[in-house]
Amino acid sequence: MKRIKDELRTVANIKTDGFVPFLSEDGEMDGEVLQVNGGKTGYGFHVYRMLPGQRTIPHRHVGDEEFFVLEGDLRDHDGYEYKPGDLVCLKAGSEHYSISDNGCLLVVYLRGVDGF
Repeated sequence: MKRIKDELRTVANIKTDGFVPFLSEDGEMDGEVLQVNGGKTGYGFHVYRMLPGQRTIPHRHVGDEEFFVLEGDLRDHDGYEYKPGDLVCLKAGSEHYSISDNGCLLVVYLRGVDGF
């Protein structure tokens, strides 16, 4: 892992740095995350990767979730398909789960309960 970190800058690369498991509250793996903000894993601004055939755990958003599809395929539980280049906002209170048949890579900003 070639991650640069000093007092004022942290840099990670989606091609060369290691992603860490994103775990649900039940401890189940719910994708992988690369983030540099030092906050709670999977919150704030981060890159999220789903492996081929993966399905996220059904969940309700306590804050808005915004994401940009970099690559791959992503389908929500209601059949809506997101494509590379789609910029999406799911409002607080929305409930869903997602499936990726071939895997995907997303840039995400997710607010948590504390607004982070």
